[in-house]
Amino acid sequence: MSELILVVEDEPKLAALVCDYLQAAGFRSEWLDDGRVALARLKTGAMPAAVLLDVMLPGLDGLEVCRAVRAFSDVPIVICSARVEELDRLLGLELGADDYVCKPFSPRELVARVKALLRRAQGRLAPVALVPMAGGFAVDEAGQRILWREQALALTPVEFRLLRRLLQQPGRVFERTQLLDLIHEDFRDVSDRVVDSHVKNIRRKLAGLAPPQTCIASVYGVGYRLDLA
Repeated sequence: MSELILVVEDEPKLAALVCDYLQAAGFRSEWLDDGRVALARLKTGAMPAAVLLDVMLPGLDGLEVCRAVRAFSDVPIVICSARVEELDRLLGLELGADDYVCKPFSPRELVARVKALLRRAQGRLAPVALVPMAGGFAVDEAGQRILWREQALALTPVEFRLLRRLLQQPGRVFERTQLLDLIHEDFRDVSDRVVDSHVKNIRRKLAGLAPPQTCIASVYGVGYRLDLA
């Protein structure tokens, strides 16, 4: 059965257009036009393969939906919004979105981004083969997971790629531009502050471990370094 994409959009014509393109690409689509209804659907129904989420929704703002979903699921989320300011994009990413698409957008490009996200998540059902890393960490490449002393971190696909890269060379300073290439492989012109947003989320999740881990150091004016005891 083809993968299901949940489209949460309150503009019927745009939603219908996106659903048409998704179906032409071989996906199934489900459309909801209310944020509160969408959140209830994600809590109680079968989880879709990905969510395309508008921001300005009736019932519940799309950013609040994203925040709430991240409390119980790492389903890939693409925010599709008319809010084009950098601060809006950064906020969406900080709340756990995997990508942020500004309206008006190309439906073909949107479908391509969905496909890219799903390719990165495809290995999650494969048999677990952990690769030991320094500092008690282990990487499950197929499942796109990182564990610390058998505690799994609830990482989005972007966060997984960033932390995995830092783990591959602990102690090395990575420039923001180097890490940015891991976030957007299509070399889009986006601010390197996007890296800061994702690192902030990773730090928060590391701090939630028992005992907490605070091992990503900022290198002023350059980027980040992973310090492991």
